[in-house]
Amino acid sequence: MAGKSSRAEMLQGTLDMLILRTLVLGPAHGHTIARNIEQTSEDVLVVEQGSLYPALHRLEHRGWLSSSWGPSENNRKAKFYKLTPAGKKQLVAETSRWRQMAAAIGRVMGEAEE
Repeated sequence: MAGKSSRAEMLQGTLDMLILRTLVLGPAHGHTIARNIEQTSEDVLVVEQGSLYPALHRLEHRGWLSSSWGPSENNRKAKFYKLTPAGKKQLVAETSRWRQMAAAIGRVMGEAEE
């Protein structure tokens, strides 16, 4: 992957958690969700459309997101996604699981816990 070697590939399931976390800030359409994840990660994490939209549909199918159509910033029709109460509950569970995994990986890598 030339040109992307310094950028992290997301672990399976991580994108779902990042999408849920981004939508805590309020409803957003796909482009805004991707841009927010990229900017917040200081462009380390890159969200490809081929991964983003299937993830959004999967999360909506699971009942963790709802969606509605509305105008985007440039006045084009866009689908806006919103976190549901079930999505908020899932985010809490995913965040806990992620923190446990990050701590376990840190221990294996020889890093001291804070």
